[in-house]
Amino acid sequence: MKPYDDRPKKDDEEEDFGPSRSELRRNALDMLKLAKQLVELPPSRIPKLKLPEDIVDEIGRTRKVTAHIAHKRQLAFLAKQMRRHGDEAFTDARAALGEDRDRQRQEAAHMHRLEARREKLMEGGDVALGELFDEYPQLDRQHLRSLVRQAKAEREASKPLHAFRELYRIIKELEAGTGDDET
Repeated sequence: MKPYDDRPKKDDEEEDFGPSRSELRRNALDMLKLAKQLVELPPSRIPKLKLPEDIVDEIGRTRKVTAHIAHKRQLAFLAKQMRRHGDEAFTDARAALGEDRDRQRQEAAHMHRLEARREKLMEGGDVALGELFDEYPQLDRQHLRSLVRQAKAEREASKPLHAFRELYRIIKELEAGTGDDET
């Protein structure tokens, strides 16, 4: 133990107490969250993340534990093992997981745009169809008008939405640039 130093401190001398207890807790919770994400990944993705070998083994053991409380305890142990390696060992994994989230957001936004276009076709009538035909002149006008009518009828009659889904598929193919001339 360090003897008590009662000398007055100079202004340029600062004591370094290290990270605060709150900061340590936040770091531990961040590592627990990362551990949970790693355990939920498909096993085929783990080798691509360049994780330490003991962590890869521990992830496998954690997956095998199925009882709720035991799984939670095993996750906490995995996070503790990960903290021993430090944050630097997991920068690649964090980056890969972040890219996945960005890609999922982009895919969801694209899907919502396609759904909005389908709704516009169903609600907008001839104006929306005219805009689509102007944009994609190769479309079979009769078939598309028929699909829109069928989709409206299916929705109103609470029947299975076959034409509704077919309309979405056609819009998706058009947006992807793989629309065929017969559709």
